[in-house]
Amino acid sequence: MDLERNSLTLGQRPGLIVVDMINGFTDPACPLGCEAPEVVAANKRLVCEFHCAGLPVYFTTVVFHSDDQARVFRRRVPALNVLTPGSHWVAVDRRMGFSEGDALIEKQWASAFHGTNLEQRLRDDGVDSLVVTGLTTSGCVRATVVDGLQHDYPVIVPREAVGDRNADAHAANLFDMHAKYADVQSLEDVLAALPCSDHCRAGEG
Repeated sequence: MDLERNSLTLGQRPGLIVVDMINGFTDPACPLGCEAPEVVAANKRLVCEFHCAGLPVYFTTVVFHSDDQARVFRRRVPALNVLTPGSHWVAVDRRMGFSEGDALIEKQWASAFHGTNLEQRLRDDGVDSLVVTGLTTSGCVRATVVDGLQHDYPVIVPREAVGDRNADAHAANLFDMHAKYADVQSLEDVLAALPCSDHCRAGEG
């Protein structure tokens, strides 16, 4: 039986957290990567809309600067060791439209909040709600969503803007996040809720 829950809405100043849309995860040539053109396209649209509305955008990347960072995580998933400083794999996918005004958050664990200054940046920017997107649904996206709620932010997840290597894991985690931690909505519904200019919605931005 599903839990009774209230729908969440975006506030006056939502922030977009784009989780790990980096080459290491969007390029199948990397052992961590997968082919996700639809997720890339959905994120590109969202970034454009947030830029048009003058709303803050936070990209995350995963970078390991020393052998003692996230030792257990890297022992569990050895492919993470390719994510080294300055490598092609840790750079934000150029299709995302990353701009000079966007924040880039380096992390070593699943959540964009854990061990980073993301929470302080959100507070400094006056963010009152979150849109969380990226890769992967069952891993870093879910961890960030849960931590967003635990920092008292309403969290919205556009279903087309998240992806996973495993379709079953993707579906199960969307279901679970919607049941307890966030509102999972269509991309179009999220875009319609943003105070963005019409020319961006028309794809002219």
